[in-house]
Amino acid sequence: MKPFGYERATDPQAAATLVADSTEAVYLAGGTNLVDLMKLGVTEPALLVDITGLPYDTVEHRPDGGVLIGALVPGSRLAGDPGIRERFPALAEALLSGASGQLRTVATTGGNLLQRTRCVYFQDVTKPCNKRRPETGCSAVQGLHRDLAVLGTSDFCVANHPSDMAVAMAALDAVVHLRRVNGSPRTLPLNDFYLLPGDTPHRETVLQPGDLITGVELPPPPEGAAMSYRKVRDRWSYAFALVSVAAVVATEADGTLRDIRLGLGGVGTRPWRARETERLLTGRQPTEERLREAARAEFASARPLPGNAFKIDLAVDVITAAVRDLVGGQRR
Repeated sequence: MKPFGYERATDPQAAATLVADSTEAVYLAGGTNLVDLMKLGVTEPALLVDITGLPYDTVEHRPDGGVLIGALVPGSRLAGDPGIRERFPALAEALLSGASGQLRTVATTGGNLLQRTRCVYFQDVTKPCNKRRPETGCSAVQGLHRDLAVLGTSDFCVANHPSDMAVAMAALDAVVHLRRVNGSPRTLPLNDFYLLPGDTPHRETVLQPGDLITGVELPPPPEGAAMSYRKVRDRWSYAFALVSVAAVVATEADGTLRDIRLGLGGVGTRPWRARETERLLTGRQPTEERLREAARAEFASARPLPGNAFKIDLAVDVITAAVRDLVGGQRR
């Protein structure tokens, strides 16, 4: 193992300065992803800056029904928070469907957003990987890619984002709160936080050196909305999604879709907001045929590979079932 330094930050500015001053310094929170990658030799930071003592570990429910979630709130506490379970059940379901109970107790909200891909070639330092080492090639395109993305890919990378939590947050119109290295705040929609791989897949987010996620804000959900998180995976416990859908649905009295928001996981290089499907369904009756047509339209720009083309049909099935069940539940 490469030797590394360790500093426990006492305030946000000290943490930001330490990370910004070195290209080999990184923030350490729960460490559930970072430490694994260090063990594999995928990443070799010279300095870990422990931020677990910073004041970003609260869940603030607001009078309007929204919530501000501190970046250091662990997944287990967030999933069990009564306000989250009542007003944002899709988020609680997503958190409980990911990882193990032990990991959820340690893994943080900010760290969850920053999970690195689980592509086997990214984790194998003996194989070429543009995300791990730029301009060396993408082994997955001609190799094992069954679990990888069909949306947002490029010739340089087909890895998908592994987070369940981020998929639910995408459907819930999450806004990421950042602290810039100079101390100034910045907020941006979750969809703008992630970058598509293009020809620079090693750049996954808009974060600059020293930038620190301080929290995630969820606005109030649509009035009368029902929501759920549905995940299809190879085994029931502790497995990443082949396809997952976070659905938020509000209907008129006649069953017309007044508001629909869909986040997709397992199929995109980032947590994928299904804007085209939403557009085609809003203001319309969600018949089975219409649901399937709208779901399939989201994949018009998909670039499936031989081993993962099945994900498109699977995603159409899961989207259709998730929306149909929510609409049916509202009508009862």
